[in-house]
Formats: sequence, structure tokens, C-alpha cells
Amino acid sequence: MTVERIFDELGHFKRFQACLYFAAVFQAVACGIHYLASVFLVETPNFVCGVPSNITDVLYGNLTGSSLTDLLPAFKEAMGPLVVRTAEGEQWELSQCHCALRTNPTHFTYDFDGNKTVEACNGNFVYDRTEVYQSIVTDWDLVCENGWLAKLCQPTFMLGVLVGALVFGDIADRVGRVRILMLTSLCQFGLGVAVAFSGNYYFFMVLRFLLAMVSSGYLVVVFVYVTEFTGTKVRTWTSMHVHAAFAVGIMVVALTGYLVRVWWIYQIILSTCTSPFLFFCWKLPETPFYLMAKGRYKDAQFLLDTMARVNGIQSRVKVEELLEPEEKENGRPLLEESEGKATQSEKKLSILDLFGTWRMAGRTCTVWAIWFIGSLGYYVFSLGSVNLGGNQYVNLFLAGAVEIPSYLVGCFAMDRIGRKNTCVPALLLAGIACMLIIVVPSDIEPLAIALSMTGKFAIAIAFGLIYLYTCELYPTIIRSLAVGSGSMMCRVGSVVAPFCVYLSDIWIYLPQLIVGILAFIIGVLTLLLPETLGKPLTTTLEEAEALGLEPSKKSSAQGSKCAEEGLEMNKH
Repeated sequence: MTVERIFDELGHFKRFQACLYFAAVFQAVACGIHYLASVFLVETPNFVCGVPSNITDVLYGNLTGSSLTDLLPAFKEAMGPLVVRTAEGEQWELSQCHCALRTNPTHFTYDFDGNKTVEACNGNFVYDRTEVYQSIVTDWDLVCENGWLAKLCQPTFMLGVLVGALVFGDIADRVGRVRILMLTSLCQFGLGVAVAFSGNYYFFMVLRFLLAMVSSGYLVVVFVYVTEFTGTKVRTWTSMHVHAAFAVGIMVVALTGYLVRVWWIYQIILSTCTSPFLFFCWKLPETPFYLMAKGRYKDAQFLLDTMARVNGIQSRVKVEELLEPEEKENGRPLLEESEGKATQSEKKLSILDLFGTWRMAGRTCTVWAIWFIGSLGYYVFSLGSVNLGGNQYVNLFLAGAVEIPSYLVGCFAMDRIGRKNTCVPALLLAGIACMLIIVVPSDIEPLAIALSMTGKFAIAIAFGLIYLYTCELYPTIIRSLAVGSGSMMCRVGSVVAPFCVYLSDIWIYLPQLIVGILAFIIGVLTLLLPETLGKPLTTTLEEAEALGLEPSKKSSAQGSKCAEEGLEMNKH
């Protein structure tokens, strides 16, 4: 690839690329923020039905108080209702979604065997404000029969992520990477602040869906942007550590959630903390690959000269040197020519070509499964960290922090022991960690949290490397289709993840059980994939299918054919 010569001449990751990289990745923090912000936006505190009269006394088991706020933090519906006495002498038994008026009670005691009149809450709820002062649940009473509306918040956001990845990924190839980065950054800020002033649930959901689209659009395009500005020697590291910026966003969510307990203030702070990027994002240059592809030679030459000057290198690269002789005459760049040829060949291909042979079909199913479990496990560990016991804010912060060393370990392992030999242990470790969480006694919370962080550490490695591994497993003529289809399975996993987390209402460890079983099975299946470390990128389906085969097997067909021809020649 002729354009790749730029990095050999001007540096694979010198001052110019480093400035662009850290600027672009800084805004990726906002993507991690908005993806996980709903953890505290839709947090449901303890609550019970309210009563129309003033309360004078409250009983809950052996506990007594003069108001609901005294005993509501200790309330657990499974242990029984709260019993209250009003100023008029009425006695009520209060549960989360209904209340019961005692008929002619003689004494104010917790136990009562007489008749009761059960009533619905009718939107009259009292919330425990000690942990969550104000969330969308408390503002719009998204509990009881409306509880499903709160649970729909995160799946709807992930659906917006899916749509945004499809829309903005395609537009970026048409109008340029920088324009999409600027548009999505501005929209992240505007829509993020607008969510705080949404006013009602349905407007809130629409704004969050649009926010998901632009956040996903930025995250998709920034991967392309940093890849096209860094050379092959550092491309693994730079692409993997975009994920690290996302993890920083998760830590920001945990810290802000701990400090701010009012949801709309929390949302404004999260939306504005990366706003400085808006002041200099308009100075970001377009990538050399895109400029050459569009025939913008003057802009490309100016960019190359700027890179050389900032990197302290004498400019020796000329745009003309990146063109083939016959293309210099008609002014068409090599990249445009190669992309045109690829497009013509790809028109004849479809997703069915990923399943052209039994070997390729098995490879595709396994790769799709890794994309799915990577995304599912990532969000189950992140969203479910607040249900592990202990301090939920610390748990979420650790869930983000543990990702950063995972990417460092992943990068070292990928370049030393290989892609497959890194992915398999990571998936198996995640599966084992999930199984161990289930058998840990419930009173040993630190051990359960440590195992959850181990699972998140392992699944993050697999989730980070599958992008590059997929590119190396498929040939040029179908590589984009393979990565795109894998990304679709990734989005499916992110949509399913919130529903999987909600299964903890049935059994607290059910999400971990599902992820653990799937991770272990898929980890074993990954053993069947070929290793790609040190192997050149393939260009045809035949070359890709031959990956991992022994040389004797690959040449057996050719050998038998040569033997037959030799025998025929001897006869003559």
C-alpha cells in the first residue's frame, strides 16, 4: 500500500500523531459516559405507598420511628410491610405497590390478624432519599406497573447505538471523518444537556436515543480516524487504547454519581466535562488516506508538510510519489484506484460468502460468537457491578479501572503469544470467574467483587482484540463485510445485555451464570480458529481458508496434480 509509506518517512507515532490521537480519544471518554450514565439515571431507591394523612408512628419488625424516612432505609419488602399510624388513628400496612387499611384495630402492633382493606397506590409513593435524592424514577414514578418503563431506558439506548453505527459509519466514508467527528461531538454536548431538561419520560427517551446514535457514531469514526493517522508499528496499541478512554468514561460516571445525587445536575455535569474538545475539534485535519482517495492533492501535500514540520523531520514525501506512473497522468491516486477495484469485486459478494465452505462457516460462527459474548459480557459486568453488594459507586469505578491494565496485557500478549492464544484464556478465565461468583457465600462481598472484576478484566481483553483478529482472519475482498457483520453481532449483544442484567430479579446470579456458560463454550470453540500472528493479510478466500492448515495439507492437492501430470509425461 503506497500511502502507508507516509508513516515510514514521517513517523508512525510522533508528535503530530500523538497530539491528534489524544485529542480525538479525549472525546471518546464522553461515549463511555453516556453509555453507562443510565446506571444512576434510572436507579430505583427503596419506596412504599404513601398515605393521605400525617403519620405519627411507624413500626417495622422490632424497629420503631415517627416518620417513614426513619425506617425506609432498612425496609425490605420480602421481610414484611411497614406499619404506620396516622394522626386520625388509622393504621396502615404499606408495601411497595399496595397498602392495606386495618379494620378496627385495638392495639398498635406489628402483627395483625383482623380484616384489612387493600388499595392500590394510585401514584402516591414515598421514596428513600438517603442514597438517591432524585432520579427519573422518583420524578416520574416509574415503579410498580410503570417499572418496565425504567428498565426500557438502557435497551433503547443500545438500539440507538446500533442505528448510529450503521448511519454514521457509512456517512463518514462519503463526507469525511473530521466532519462526522465535529458533528457528533457537538450533538453529544447539545443532546446531553437537553436530556437534563427533557421534562417528561417520552421526551427523555427520544433524546437519549438520539444521544446514543451520535455517541456510537463518534466511537465508530474515531477508530477509523486514529487508525489512518498511525503507522502499522503502533496500530494495535492505538486502536486498543481507544477502549481505555471509554473505560475512563465509566470511572467518571461512578465518581459523578457518588458526588451528585440529583439526576438532571448529574446529567449536565457528565455532558459538559468533555466540552473543551469543542473548542479545538474544528482544527483537526482530515486523514491522508481520505484526502488521497478523494483526489484532494493540494490538501494532502499541505498535511504531509505539516506533519513533517511538527515531527521535526525534513519533508521528503511528495504526493506525486504516492501515485503510480499511469495514474499521475490522469491525476487519480492509487488509493482511489484500489478502492474502486475492491468495490467492483465486493459487489459480487454478500454475507453468504462468509459461509462459502464448511471451514469458513465454522470460522464465521465462532467469530460472531466472540463478538456477541464480548459485548454481552462487557455490559453485564459493567451494568451489573452495582448489584454485587458493597458500595455501588466503588464497584462501578473498579469495573472501569480494571479495563486499563487489561488492554495493556492484551497488547503485550497479542504480539507475543498470538491472537488466539490470548483470546482463548481470556474467555475461559471470564467463564471460570462467573462460575466462582455463584458459589461464593453471599456474606463475603469483597471476594464476589474481586471475581467480578477478574471477569471484566478477562472479557475486556477478548472484546478489545476481536476487532483486529477479525481483520486478519478474512481476505481483503470480504474483510469489511466480516468486520461489519461482527460489529452487528456486537450491537445485538449490547441490546440483550440490559435484559440479561434484569434477570437478577429472578436470581441474583443468573446473569453471571448465562455469561459464564457462554464464555466457556465460546472459549473452547475459539481453539478451532487459526493463529494469525506474523501471517500476512490474505487477499483471496482460498488464502484465508488455508490459514492454520499444515503446509503438507495445503500442498497435497497441488502435489497430487503434479504427480498425475508427471505420470502422464512418462507414458508419452
